[in-house]
Amino acid sequence: MSSAIPSGPESPERPAETDPESLSPAERYTAARRRAQEQATALYAFRELYDFPLDPFQVDACEALEAGRGVLVAAPTGSGKTIVGEFAVHLALREGRKCFYTTPIKALSNQKYADLVKRYGADKVGLLTGDNTVNGDAPVVVMTTEVLRNMLYAGSQTLNGLGYVVMDEVHYLADRFRGAVWEEVIIHLPESVTLVSLSATVSNAEEFGDWLDTVRGGTTVIVSEHRPVPLWQHVLAGNRMYDLFTTGRQGTAGRDRQQADGQRREPRPPSKDVNPELVRLARAEQDRRADRFARGRGRSQPNGRPGRAWTPSRVEVIDRLDAEGLLPAITFIFSRAGCEAAVQQCLASGLRLNNDADRARVRALVEERTAAIPDEDLHVLGYFEFLDALERGIAAHHAGMLPTFKEVVEELFVRGLVKAVFATETLALGINMPARSVVMEKLVKWNGESHADITPGEYTQLTGRAGRRGIDVEGHAVVLWQRGLDPAALAGLAGTRTYPLKSSFKPSYNMAVNLVSQFGRHTSRELLETSFAQFQADRSVVGVARQVQRNEEGLEGYREAMTCHLGDFDEYAALRRALKDRENELAREGTAQRRASAIDAIEKLRPGDVIHVPAGKFSGLALVLDPGLPPQGRGGHRPEFQEGPRPVVLTAERQVKRLAMIDFPVPVEAVDRMRIPKSFNPRSPQSRRDLASALRTKAGHIEPERHRRARAAAADDPEIARLRAELRQHPCHGCDQREDHARWAERYHRLQRDTSQLERRMRSRTHTIARTFDRVCGLLTDLGYLLGDTVTDDGKRLARLYGELDLLASECIREGVWKGLNPAELAACASALVYEARQADDAAAPRVPEGKAKEAMAQMVRLWGHLDALEEQHRLSNAEGVGQREPDLGFAWAAFRWASGHGLDSVLRDADMPAGDFVRWTKQLIDVLGQIQDAAGEDQELRTAARKAVDALRRGVIAYSSVG
Repeated sequence: MSSAIPSGPESPERPAETDPESLSPAERYTAARRRAQEQATALYAFRELYDFPLDPFQVDACEALEAGRGVLVAAPTGSGKTIVGEFAVHLALREGRKCFYTTPIKALSNQKYADLVKRYGADKVGLLTGDNTVNGDAPVVVMTTEVLRNMLYAGSQTLNGLGYVVMDEVHYLADRFRGAVWEEVIIHLPESVTLVSLSATVSNAEEFGDWLDTVRGGTTVIVSEHRPVPLWQHVLAGNRMYDLFTTGRQGTAGRDRQQADGQRREPRPPSKDVNPELVRLARAEQDRRADRFARGRGRSQPNGRPGRAWTPSRVEVIDRLDAEGLLPAITFIFSRAGCEAAVQQCLASGLRLNNDADRARVRALVEERTAAIPDEDLHVLGYFEFLDALERGIAAHHAGMLPTFKEVVEELFVRGLVKAVFATETLALGINMPARSVVMEKLVKWNGESHADITPGEYTQLTGRAGRRGIDVEGHAVVLWQRGLDPAALAGLAGTRTYPLKSSFKPSYNMAVNLVSQFGRHTSRELLETSFAQFQADRSVVGVARQVQRNEEGLEGYREAMTCHLGDFDEYAALRRALKDRENELAREGTAQRRASAIDAIEKLRPGDVIHVPAGKFSGLALVLDPGLPPQGRGGHRPEFQEGPRPVVLTAERQVKRLAMIDFPVPVEAVDRMRIPKSFNPRSPQSRRDLASALRTKAGHIEPERHRRARAAAADDPEIARLRAELRQHPCHGCDQREDHARWAERYHRLQRDTSQLERRMRSRTHTIARTFDRVCGLLTDLGYLLGDTVTDDGKRLARLYGELDLLASECIREGVWKGLNPAELAACASALVYEARQADDAAAPRVPEGKAKEAMAQMVRLWGHLDALEEQHRLSNAEGVGQREPDLGFAWAAFRWASGHGLDSVLRDADMPAGDFVRWTKQLIDVLGQIQDAAGEDQELRTAARKAVDALRRGVIAYSSVG
């Protein structure tokens, strides 16, 4: 069973040591034994490695680990979760077993590797990231999660002796594209392995812990919402810094004086107590805008009123933070170009945050880290501008930068030599780079399709960087004032801690052949049913199942209430419903024809015709005063006649109304005629009353046209005749409580219908993963990759190909699409399997190499079209995370030219691509080419071309970039 332990400052502290002199001999003996037992534990020795005491949640987690239980630790960014992972390393080394420390990204793996080498030595720690293989047989190996997944499927010998696996940033399993990897690892790890899961604060940690307990056995859930460094929320408006929440003192933040005194304020818990000055500021801004628009002015005009606010410039923000002692700071700008522009603005202003000694230290470190980069490449990469900014203590950080440059920024920032970083949100994804302050320029970002508000989870993740443990007494989140800023909405964003962990798991083609190869289809199906995705789906069914149960109890009560002593009332009610359904069906038939007929009929009406309005609010007898025909015949051009004629009538209730076609669902005919007096005035109540009275007298005997027509239609229908006869012959027809029973029967029927819908919803949510797996296996069977429980040779090739387009890559090898290509041409073709443009581009088609490569790419696209049709046939789609997206040829030309030996300057200029993107895509291309080489089997020509392509790509800027 899993057990949840809420930890934090509210958790009871261990009892303080009592003065030995005050204890009896027996008590001193007991205390000595307890100390001896503690000193014999692994945790006691582990604590000695740190020069600070462990927090309660860290102790709780470590004790659970030492007791042999798996742990899930959910705690805020910067709270020290990795201490628990490091204790797993300590336990493994103490027990003579292995520990794998997994991370979601290569940069974080490299960082963790460096930390562990510093503690345990290079001989005991290894690194496996796909790019780098260092001491892979060491007892402690840091790796990306994908590497461990691939090891599990391959049955790698490296898994022998594995005792612990740390899954850092395990909340990545919610990632739409890569999340399935985490669940695959958790499901497939041997039972003997103890799992340590480290997660950001999520609101459903207990649910995730329950699943871990189900698939891994005893798991302790440790939840800590306590930030070791308190976080204060501010709004910077113009030249004033406001606290977001009221703090007992009015006005701007006086935190700099308390910070200087080293005092630590505990921030108020999230509440509705928004700083009233901010609220007044926002209202004043709204009033000014309203006044401006009312006067027709195009832009703001100073009006002398107090409380003016503006969005401070980036230079003003850094100056203000520097003046208040709030640097170093990370400013999040949701745009790479915005980050670079911010650095240029700071340089242009002459901003300097470093003294001469710091400048010298920066230059020395940067020159050391970039010594391997050739001079000609340094010019291309903008090295000298980069260095100038770093020497001033300013930098950008985003995925478009050269990985080496990003590493330099991270190291200088941690050392306190870079004090202002402008970063995209990718910095928040695991890199250990905390600051004293975090600045949010805007609360809206581009999500790839549209500009959307950031979520509470994203806000928490980004501002979680503020406050360095052991350095700062408090952290600060600063939001810049923007036009239209709503302080209450910002307070809601800052105060919400809802960040649910939702599985994105879907069985892929590669996963399917690997599972079937190891376990067969039946066991694989059962294994997938244990995924977190299915666990969550099943849990969502629990509430629906309870509602079904309540409904069934209600149905029993209704069934009792409609019981008739004369016969089966349920049967009688069914006849009544069938009769009503048939009448409604007849009424619905020929709607279009009836509408056309209705328009024709109204156009034939003349003033003085007596009609029966068939439907609507004014249904009943009416006298036509004006047929309401459009001025230019049927339809006309005036808007009020676009839907057909609009007759004006006098109703029997003395109202003069203009009707619409919605009031005439069936054709209407004049049933009589009346003379309209020349003196009739529709605005005169007396005139309307007299004419309506004459109408009622004249036409009171007329049967409503609608009823007559309906009965005529019904009389001609044999089904209705049969149902009416059966109804009259039924025993319950003569019951004196028939209508009471009928009301209960109608309620019973409605509730039964609702219950059936709930049951269908339950069926659609259960076994969803297994059904998808069945469809995947069906498609693979059609293509010859599976034959029952047997994985064919083609399937074994697919098992070696990982990635979004795994099946397309396998089909290309099988169909010989890449035969005869030279290494550069193969690199160009394989790039389409990994590259995906950041946003759709409707411009001209991407440039591709001519000749064989162009032919091969066209064939790849045709193959993809065939697979896409097959997926549709098997009800698999890319939108669900299963299907194959269309190959993207946007990187083919750059890959071809780089593999052909062209220089970096030429390749980047042609590709119009930042160096960081080029390095990242090229490294992914090298990875997929390695898979192609492995999957080529006996095709020696393809194996050789793939190997040579890897060698051709891994040069220059790619070879000396250690981070992918």
